[in-house]
Amino acid sequence: MKTYLVTGGAGFIGSNFIIFMLNKYDDVKIINVDALTYAGNLENLKSVENNPNYSFIQADITDNEAIAKIFDENDIDYVVNFAAESHVDRSISNPDIFVKTNVLGTVNLLNNAKKAWQIGDDCYKPGVKFHHVSTDEVYGSLGPEGYFTETTPLDPHSPYSSSKASSDLLVKAYHDTYKLPMNITRCSNNYGPFQFPEKLIPLIMNNTLLHKDLPVYGDGMQIRDWLYVDDHCKAIDMVIRDGVDGEVYNVGGHNERTNIFIVKTIIEYIKENVDSQVGEHMIKHVTDRKGHDRRYGIDPQKIKDTLGWYPETPFEVGIKKTLKWYLENSEWVKNVTSGKYQKYYETMYKDKKEV
Repeated sequence: MKTYLVTGGAGFIGSNFIIFMLNKYDDVKIINVDALTYAGNLENLKSVENNPNYSFIQADITDNEAIAKIFDENDIDYVVNFAAESHVDRSISNPDIFVKTNVLGTVNLLNNAKKAWQIGDDCYKPGVKFHHVSTDEVYGSLGPEGYFTETTPLDPHSPYSSSKASSDLLVKAYHDTYKLPMNITRCSNNYGPFQFPEKLIPLIMNNTLLHKDLPVYGDGMQIRDWLYVDDHCKAIDMVIRDGVDGEVYNVGGHNERTNIFIVKTIIEYIKENVDSQVGEHMIKHVTDRKGHDRRYGIDPQKIKDTLGWYPETPFEVGIKKTLKWYLENSEWVKNVTSGKYQKYYETMYKDKKEV
């Protein structure tokens, strides 16, 4: 039985990863650690909350006492670090919290993992690994041609991407300096179930259904590579199990689309399936985001060649699955956007940290 400490497991990608792992394996134990900020939601994990191999602890990764206690009381084999502040607009208005969580929180996890696993100078318990989940945004912006590879220099442009690049370098430094076993994956834009409705796809979906304006930065021609979240979870699982110690792996979907294309695709889907009154007249172009990168594009050839991973979900299939999920889970969207879950958690975990 391998024990995974999954940080940020109540968030979008983290919760999908936990569900994926518990559905795939009978011989894994998952300890989910999440601070339950606005984007963390235990409702995402309803399907596995009674699984005997799953447990949840409310804790902030910057809290050394809490994280040390988890390592002291559990025989952790793998740390999978999803915990991060991740919304670029929020990082522009409040960069301090991004540095605290994404940089100092990662260092706290690294220190506790190192202390728990180290059995001598440059020697660690067999089979342990620190897996750090990062983003293609650390590479900066691409021109109209070419792709990010694992050797592309880091050139972040927002407080969010800079904090993630900093945490990447710290993870690498703990490997280079202390020989801590680790991998880093850098993914393109994820989409799928349980994504908080501040990100593009669920935001536009929700606004369209509510007949609100559909805000589009600038001309909307920014290009992102879209990766269905289940494909990302499969990649992380493969890297944890078979990735070469110390290596970075890019995980991309080969699904480059402009933001305006995404918006129009959602409008068309809702118009055909839900509400014939919606249309492109709802699009409202707004002042572009500060430091907005024009294009991201991932080259996932390394993980394909070395581990056999490939993105299985074409965008045309994944986007329909995603939009259908949001339509079928409108109550979830309503509750997360109203803050209902956060108020509940504040009461539930006021004096109790573990369930």
